[in-house]
Amino acid sequence: MKKKRPTLQDIADRVGATKMTVSRCLRDPTTVSEGLRERIFSAAEQVGYIPNRAPDLLSRATSHSIGVLVPSLTNQVFADVLVGIEEITEPLGYHLMLSHYGYSQDLEERSLASLLSYNVDGVILSDSHHTTRTCRMLETAGIPIVEIMDSLTPPLHQAIGFDNVRAAYDMVSAMIHRGRRRIVYLAVRLDSRTRQREQGYRQAMEEHGLTPLTKQRSQRSSYSVGAALLNEILEEHPETDGIFCTNDDVAVGAYFACLRRGVRVPEQLAIAGFHGHDVGQVMTPRLASVVTPRQAIGKRAATELLQRIQGGETGQRVIDMGYTIEPGMTL
Repeated sequence: MKKKRPTLQDIADRVGATKMTVSRCLRDPTTVSEGLRERIFSAAEQVGYIPNRAPDLLSRATSHSIGVLVPSLTNQVFADVLVGIEEITEPLGYHLMLSHYGYSQDLEERSLASLLSYNVDGVILSDSHHTTRTCRMLETAGIPIVEIMDSLTPPLHQAIGFDNVRAAYDMVSAMIHRGRRRIVYLAVRLDSRTRQREQGYRQAMEEHGLTPLTKQRSQRSSYSVGAALLNEILEEHPETDGIFCTNDDVAVGAYFACLRRGVRVPEQLAIAGFHGHDVGQVMTPRLASVVTPRQAIGKRAATELLQRIQGGETGQRVIDMGYTIEPGMTL
């Protein structure tokens, strides 16, 4: 059974004061005498009192809080983005209010409604496509917005990311230039960025007169999904000589499946991933990947957002942070 949360009344009963006096003291300690102040803070510490921020936040023009919506808590990409955001917000005393929406636009809408009820000063969104109600709520809220990880889709206010189509095109082109002709795209978590990467993959294949083939799964990106897709490819398309994966954990899972099945990488099968996760860059052979600046994107998003919260003008509408093609040793 959930433990009852200590209340202002619990503190008031301990010190022999009214609940209103305790509330006033916790908000502004100078409003009560020194002796009472010490007793109130001592009692609050004893009962483990945690203030409920919501009423306080709603009564003020600014909350010193920023809402951050991320689609996944298990994907290293967004963990890195959050590290970058906090590098900027934490020293300036801004609190992050984090919400997870599982790549669902409807859940993003509900999560945003909750964040806005806390009167956040600005919002960082991890997607560029939203429901009509989400867009309407953001317009009504009238607060700064930054969308991240995509520099192609026209933003509501400002976008900070990279060109997913071009990045995929460049990586697949590098595979083709190394002699690969039957490259399959492994698409997982069929969100807009996965679709953009598929577009770049298809452009590269078709420009070289090659036939594109996509294998897809709707569940979250993982090592096990990569292994399962690799096994499926070897059974159904044994002529495949390269795979381009929408995320590095899919690529690493596929590599482990190759080890189990005795498929030599890259001699028989080239493998490339996306994002340049640590695991791919420290494994042997080092994984070929599109290395993206996730932490730098988080820092820039927070910097731009805080500048606007503090009264500055909106900077460049679309900020492309670029990417690097890392050939590794698996091409």
